[in-house]
Amino acid sequence: MKALGVRVEGRVQGVWFRATTQEEAQRLGVSGWVRNTKDGDVEIFMQGEEPDVDQLLQWCHHGPPGARVLNVHIETAQIDAALKGFDIRH
Repeated sequence: MKALGVRVEGRVQGVWFRATTQEEAQRLGVSGWVRNTKDGDVEIFMQGEEPDVDQLLQWCHHGPPGARVLNVHIETAQIDAALKGFDIRH
């Protein structure tokens, strides 16, 4: 298992970034959450099997059509054993 905290900078709000991140995570079987930040970024917590987490992370570098990702900050995180599914948080 692998867990990451990710912050995506750029034109990432108002382009369906959260919804498509959720779709990608569910497709890959990755658990976690995604939310917008007050400063215009998107914050993501993801956990799952290493290849699946790595694939979702790669997707975050471009995001959905309409997004313009400028920077992706990645931190190793602790596994949350109680976390199930992938949610959009507000």
